[in-house]
Amino acid sequence: MGMTTSTSSFRSAYLAALADRVLVYDGAMGTNIQRYHLTPEDFGGKALEGCNDNLVLTRPDVIQEIHESFLAVGCDVVETCTFQSTPRRLAEWGLLDKAHDLNVKAAQIARAACDKFATSERPRFVAGSMGPTGMLPSSTDPVLSNVTFEELAQNYCAQAMALVEGGVDVLLVETSQDILEVKAAVVGIERAFAELGRRVALQVQVTLDVSGRMLLGTDIASAMTTLESLHVDVIGLNCSTGPEHMREPIRFLSEHATLPLSVIPNAGLPLNTGTGDAIYPLEPAPMADALGEFVRDFGVRIVGGCCGTTPEHLAAIVARIGELRSVESTAAGEPREPRLPMVSSAMRATSLRQTPPPLIVGERVNAQGSRRVKRFLLAEDYESIVEVGREQVDSGAHVLDVCVAVTERSDEAEQMSQVVKLLSMGVEAPLMIDSTEADVVAAALEHVPGRAIVNSINMENGRKRIESIVPLVKKHGAAVVALTIDEIGMAKTRERKLEVARKIYDIAVGEYGLAPEDLLYDALTFTLATGDAEWIDSAAETIEGIRLIKRELPGVGTILGVSNVSFGLTTEARSVLNSVFLHHCVQAGLDAAIVNPAHIRPYAEISTEERAVADDLVFNRRPDALQKFIEYFSATPDAGGSTAVAPPPPPPPPPKRIRRPA
Repeated sequence: MGMTTSTSSFRSAYLAALADRVLVYDGAMGTNIQRYHLTPEDFGGKALEGCNDNLVLTRPDVIQEIHESFLAVGCDVVETCTFQSTPRRLAEWGLLDKAHDLNVKAAQIARAACDKFATSERPRFVAGSMGPTGMLPSSTDPVLSNVTFEELAQNYCAQAMALVEGGVDVLLVETSQDILEVKAAVVGIERAFAELGRRVALQVQVTLDVSGRMLLGTDIASAMTTLESLHVDVIGLNCSTGPEHMREPIRFLSEHATLPLSVIPNAGLPLNTGTGDAIYPLEPAPMADALGEFVRDFGVRIVGGCCGTTPEHLAAIVARIGELRSVESTAAGEPREPRLPMVSSAMRATSLRQTPPPLIVGERVNAQGSRRVKRFLLAEDYESIVEVGREQVDSGAHVLDVCVAVTERSDEAEQMSQVVKLLSMGVEAPLMIDSTEADVVAAALEHVPGRAIVNSINMENGRKRIESIVPLVKKHGAAVVALTIDEIGMAKTRERKLEVARKIYDIAVGEYGLAPEDLLYDALTFTLATGDAEWIDSAAETIEGIRLIKRELPGVGTILGVSNVSFGLTTEARSVLNSVFLHHCVQAGLDAAIVNPAHIRPYAEISTEERAVADDLVFNRRPDALQKFIEYFSATPDAGGSTAVAPPPPPPPPPKRIRRPA
């Protein structure tokens, strides 16, 4: 059925030790290799001079000696000398054919060193170091972004398989600078686990500059949201700066993250000596004090050293952590309030539970609802589409719904990829990927440097849609909109809405392992403009359907395409009806609304008379409610100063979505 295996079902001695005590990682491999003053021949020849990772094949004694120097001062974990050993990076040195053997050998060397120092009371662990590939897939740089998500995933898959084969206890994705590459790395590593039939712990560390952002602008809240959605085991920071610039990001993580935290800083910011060598000025004692503070005050569970750190630094850190082990952390024991579900963009994170509600999902970056966007798509004017997105955010949208399906083109996946990439770099709001096609959703998610929402799943064809979309949602850590539609049709009554919602819940949560918070139920609404007896109670049933779903399925979210309720009415009438209906939906528990934020009026600004005629229509309080509503707005000047008139009969509600030609 395409279900995924739970990540909580495996046993990890590393994670067990982490739950029991603070673990101390080793220091800098590169810094300590420099102490040996190796010759080009040590590296394997002049062309390979500086390729530290190749030393595991040419000078394994040096690498093992460095591992042992850190274990001797009390470190719990050593990292393999494989920071640059993805196949792509090794190919730059002409070592592609050695990628597997090099990673296996590196893990075996580290394992041998650990075995010399391990005891039954205190095991030592090997972390498989997996650094960046040198590419920046979410950037707009034509060279650095010239790599696919799949290429990156396969690189990390190959490295992960070799490291696990060599005996690592944890895979460490570190010094990450592009959050989209991190997503690809995790996808590749999960693929490796599936192929191997077993898994080890997975730890991911991003690197921040002195402003607290990753290289392409991702803030710590966005990075945290994206990483936690991918179900890794440990998250943290390493490299780039010394501990002083990590304090505020670590404080934030200590207050909001749900996973164990790691901090592995440099020995301060590097100083350029003018000789080509970088000097890291932070001495062992102050570095140990800073990391001790992180453990004591912020509940950090892993500390260690990155660039510039030596066994002397780590000896001081080990001693400081040893002193703290007898002192109760002021942070680790404090119960954290449950974290609200979040989504993220390349820049920032946004809560799915806004205060006050609702989350506003801008609906205009949508070819099916905007002639303007459709025109831009047909002309391949993507920059203008980005501008529409900016306008929506400026008007108050928290998230952008993105739909590029047009009947005139058959390249929806390609256009979606283009639009998503540009929106991700040009607009700070997270994205909602809106398509009926699974391949389009897959292509879009591979270009989203954050946690997106997928719109949508339903049971119109039984389990088919769920089985094609939910695995993608799991793979990419997304949230998903679930429409209350089944084989019978669109659920009209509150009871039917709950019935369909429960069926989807049982599959998505019970079988596929999504968290309830990953689901956003759309209880669907229909236009009230026809006066048709079949739909006249639909708004009230939607309101009560929302209330039932929130009550009976704890933890799930709710969302609604609000403007459907007024389809066919005039502009001013639509604005009032949409706004009043939205108010009642929020009162019933609606978490998110897909609307044009520029066309929603604050409820307090709607007059008593307007509320009254709108309420009569929404709740079907009188047989002439629609007539009175239309008459009211026909007699009232609209926003443009003209007189509103009753509309021509609208098409049957709601309009069918465009489906791409086969």
